[in-house]
Amino acid sequence: MISRFKTFKVFFGLIAAFLLLDVHGFESHKIADPAYKYTFLLEAGTAEGDAEADRLSGSLRLNFDKTFMDSPNWIGTTSLEVSVSYWDGQEGRTNNDSLVDFGLTPVFRLQKKGEGFKPFAEFGVGAHLHTEDGIGDENFDIPFAFGSHLGFGIRFGPSSKYELLYRFQHLSNASLGDDNPGINFHTVSLGVNF
Repeated sequence: MISRFKTFKVFFGLIAAFLLLDVHGFESHKIADPAYKYTFLLEAGTAEGDAEADRLSGSLRLNFDKTFMDSPNWIGTTSLEVSVSYWDGQEGRTNNDSLVDFGLTPVFRLQKKGEGFKPFAEFGVGAHLHTEDGIGDENFDIPFAFGSHLGFGIRFGPSSKYELLYRFQHLSNASLGDDNPGINFHTVSLGVNF
């Protein structure tokens, strides 16, 4: 298993490179509104409890133009996030020490309006496919899961181009299989909006 220190060292090295390069991809697809059309996220996390697994992820989020709430101080937005995650764990009873997770998640976000730091909270529920049906001692029974998360973060930088996000995520097969142990992750993400 990759040590947690090494995982976070690699993650924060990628973050530093990302910020230093000030990525300008897809420049022609920006929308005129200060809210950007796309967000790219790098994420690192660790499983909660007895599940010994670390996770590195990359996500691309499509931020929709329509809002579900618009008040003088807050705005409610929706987005669709596509993610790929690598989970690294111990072999355990399942004989799998790693897997790849593919996710598709609609996300609802409530964000403070204004300049500078913009705090936000978000909630998402989506579908996930795994390359294996378990990791370590966690047997998910089937390589499919529903994922839900609750996140808190801030947008910052020029025109709120960057975001830092903490998420608590739960994945389980919703009893579609014979076993449904589920797994919980605590993650930290850094995103760039473009």
